[in-house]
Amino acid sequence: MRIDIISASPQLLDSPFNHSIIKRAQKKGLVDIVIHDLRDYGLGNYKQIDDSPFGGGAGMVLMIEPIANCIDQLKSERDYDEIIYVTPDAPTLNQKTVNTLSLEKNLLILTGHYKGVDQRIRDIYMTKEISIGDYVLTGGELPAAILVDAIVRLIPGVIGDEQSALTDSFQDNLLSPPVYTRPADYKGSKVPEVLLSGNFKKIDEWREEKALEKTKSTRPDLLDE
Repeated sequence: MRIDIISASPQLLDSPFNHSIIKRAQKKGLVDIVIHDLRDYGLGNYKQIDDSPFGGGAGMVLMIEPIANCIDQLKSERDYDEIIYVTPDAPTLNQKTVNTLSLEKNLLILTGHYKGVDQRIRDIYMTKEISIGDYVLTGGELPAAILVDAIVRLIPGVIGDEQSALTDSFQDNLLSPPVYTRPADYKGSKVPEVLLSGNFKKIDEWREEKALEKTKSTRPDLLDE
């Protein structure tokens, strides 16, 4: 898989993609993540990428030309399965969307900044828009990093135990059950006996029961889906 990201602040993406699982996935050739500095496509001697909004008001807006020039250049080099804009005013990211995107070959992600991007970019180029929650950040770089992390960990070979990703929260609209490891008894706080029994049928039943209890208590909306 190849993931291209267009950013007005590309330095913010250095750390998330250069450590841990994402770094190893790139080293193994399972994913290619390429960051594009929007200022490389800026206008004039000062590489302008933003301007004040028509109609007045506070803040600045990312201009159409630099973004369009960057996207057009990338589209001339390859076909993209999805061109995604990460923005608070979009459908909220969920595991079903992540699962679908993890099966694609080429993704292009645009990160917003300031008050956002010229609406015409969204109308003309974007095939999908994604929010990571009902709150506003200073830019779209962190949401893009979250989206990429969620996608890449599902690519076969990225996680050593692939079954682990399939049993995460939200894969079956349930939250994960409690998990325990050694020691079995910590200052009188003990691991549930069923997990030590070796009876895997009963262990699976216990985990399903606890996952349902946790979902009902914490995220009952998931059960409605």
